[in-house]
Amino acid sequence: MSGEGGSAAETAASVGGAQFASDNNAGICLEAWRALERANVGHAPAYGADDWTVAAGAAIERVFETACDVFFVFNGTAANSLALAAMCRNTDAIVCHAHAHINVDECGAPEFMSGGAKLLTIDLPDAKLTPAAVVAAAVTPHDEHSSRPRALALTQATEMGTVYSPDEIAALCDVAHARNMKVQMDGARFANAVVTLRCSPADITWRAGVDVLSLGGTKNGLPAGEAIVFFDRELAFEFARRRKQAGQLASKMRFLAAPWLGVLEDGAWLVHAAHANAMAERLARALASLPQARLLAPVQANGVFVDLPSHAIESLRARGWHFYSFIGDTGVRLMCAWDTPAEAVDRFIADLREALGGASARSGR
Repeated sequence: MSGEGGSAAETAASVGGAQFASDNNAGICLEAWRALERANVGHAPAYGADDWTVAAGAAIERVFETACDVFFVFNGTAANSLALAAMCRNTDAIVCHAHAHINVDECGAPEFMSGGAKLLTIDLPDAKLTPAAVVAAAVTPHDEHSSRPRALALTQATEMGTVYSPDEIAALCDVAHARNMKVQMDGARFANAVVTLRCSPADITWRAGVDVLSLGGTKNGLPAGEAIVFFDRELAFEFARRRKQAGQLASKMRFLAAPWLGVLEDGAWLVHAAHANAMAERLARALASLPQARLLAPVQANGVFVDLPSHAIESLRARGWHFYSFIGDTGVRLMCAWDTPAEAVDRFIADLREALGGASARSGR
């Protein structure tokens, strides 16, 4: 008991408090912090009429190489739910993956914000949808007894840390548009997908057919705030009022917008995402060398999903490591963040090796 307690204290000291529970748990990156400081001077117009908000919107247009309408909100749940509400009536339906954040982690917010739109879920491996599955699910009802599929919701990178290629997104958008459906993308970890694919952000959004993107920043070093990016600008009609009604119009909007400008100006958003991805790759390579660890999905962004023996999970948590059980009791999620140090990865693996080796030694005796 005392040995495990000492190990936990040593772990906390050696990795500076870094953990693998969520990239939400990381702090604010320096670029966002400095932008906040620069914006925190004197008075500025409220409700988005300030220079910072205008500049941040223009920066997003430059990143995506197109004119678009940008609205900043406080969090990802609002970004997803309000974007989908702009597409759907209360009698409509939204096709999504069964593991989608909008289905399992948003407390019915998409249904609430849309006034009752129904979620039609599809359960496929690696949390990725296919055109055939969307076609099968997006059946237009013959009469008023069923909700009409009106939107397709994609996640990039997915809830299992996998990534859609530009061709995969285009194929999904094609089948959706052929059925008069709009396409919304949950981009909470969009930057991580861009880094993996080594493509332009435009190539996996509007060029592929995505109509609205919920662009995530909180998981990539921002203090708070996501951006809803309307590539189909007709969908943004009256959206300002929808945002206000939902309680998502910040009076001091410059403090939501300024961090975006800070990370977009010099490409820091992609630098930080690349680091998080690299730490996930480092972690996955080490896990692959352990026969008692089984990767549950390809590691393509900043998340690693692995099945571990229950005794090893207990030992790691006793040593002070934090992570979520994600698939059953032994399938765990290990998230790397923009500030995850390589030392944390190596120490985690060392502790896991010790936990696995100790159990083997005990069983051998």
